Amino acid sequence: MFRGPQGAGVSESASIPTTFGPATNVLWKTPLPFGHSSPVIIGDRIFLTGAEGGNLQDSGRAEKVVDAGGKLFTICLDKTTGKILWRREAPRPRLEIYQRTNSPASPSPASDGRSVFVFLADYGILAYGLDGNELWRTPLGPFNNVNGHGSSPIVWRDLVILVCDQDTNSYIIALDKKTGRQRWRAERPEVTRSYVTPLVVEVPNAAPELIVPGAYQVTAYHAATGEKLWWTRGFSWQPKSLPILHDGIVYVHGWEGGGEAETPTETPTWEQTLAQFDKNADAKLTPDEVDERMRRSFYTLDLDGKGHLLQRDWDFYRARRAARNTLLAIRPGGRGDITQSHILWRMQKFLPNVPSPLIYRGVLYLVKDGGILTTLDPKTGAIHKQGRLTGALDTYYSSPVAAAGRVLLVSQNGVATLVKAAPNWEIESTLDLDEPVLATPAILDGRIYLRTRGHLYCFGE
Repeated sequence: MFRGPQGAGVSESASIPTTFGPATNVLWKTPLPFGHSSPVIIGDRIFLTGAEGGNLQDSGRAEKVVDAGGKLFTICLDKTTGKILWRREAPRPRLEIYQRTNSPASPSPASDGRSVFVFLADYGILAYGLDGNELWRTPLGPFNNVNGHGSSPIVWRDLVILVCDQDTNSYIIALDKKTGRQRWRAERPEVTRSYVTPLVVEVPNAAPELIVPGAYQVTAYHAATGEKLWWTRGFSWQPKSLPILHDGIVYVHGWEGGGEAETPTETPTWEQTLAQFDKNADAKLTPDEVDERMRRSFYTLDLDGKGHLLQRDWDFYRARRAARNTLLAIRPGGRGDITQSHILWRMQKFLPNVPSPLIYRGVLYLVKDGGILTTLDPKTGAIHKQGRLTGALDTYYSSPVAAAGRVLLVSQNGVATLVKAAPNWEIESTLDLDEPVLATPAILDGRIYLRTRGHLYCFGE
């Protein structure tokens, strides 16, 4: 799956190249169509998705674009040579709007070792044999996500599970991995959009828990049935990273602009807002009734896109402005609201926007925009060291990965930094890849598989 087994981002490789780049330690380099999905390796094959063709156009919705046409593909490459073994086109019955740092091929594939499963928001989920033979296809959507979809599927036992959080009608779906038929579906009316990939935790003497970060709360479901088991309050809205498991504890974080203040922003109630702005007293708010500031962001408030605000829209807006960025250490196994009973510690500052946490050799790593790297004690949340990745003071979408005593971090502009893994980390090398990078690398058998804007590289000595 995305970032390897359990999404942990840790490889058992005993060595990796410490210098690499477009002309250094390149074992092979293969051009790829556009997309941000990360390489997933099964045996001697690598799987990715990509988009080809179409024109990017302004959609009139802030920084959003729409891919006007084009094709979507699942791509299989030979791990040894980089040769494309097969490429399968998916149906595309609609065109999803997405923000400029997203793509129509952002979710990463998942596999059980015998089949590969891909989610493409403009269609749904498709399953292939490792030889490229299509096994089944299940349409999903359309989705109401103002930034485009970004959640990757996971495989657990005989299920393919996908989080479909959006501004209206959020849900989780579990499909039979052999047939694509729905096994269970859990509605999530209490949350709005997210871009998260979930995690299954096997709890001793209890139900297996599907951990799902979501807007305003973290929730656990019975992984086999979809029954809601527990939740925590006080989480950020619009989360993007996946949870990780270490020594029986789940670590999950959410960050969004405006969520770092210690005191939540005070927002008027719906009744107070109507009294101020509802000129025709119809219990709705239209763009011509609100002030200029609200008018500029009206499309983000109007969750169902009907051109007016109702109480549901405003209540979620109030929740969004009250949400706090936070990193949580959670002991699984609870029931009901576990906010007071099962959160071991929390931290609200120095948190990433998109990159998921990494725990390697007993140290928790977080990389924040601006190239700020923080190490913590995962048992207590105490900070070991915080500093900047000199030469890579950039935005980060790629999540950190680790192998051979090193942590690899790659910025949006394609600057890779290797640090020596330790509580008091040190920069070992800074390497320029000459292309933007939003995907997360995969490390296996001493090689680094890294997707840039236009290529998949295999680096090795």
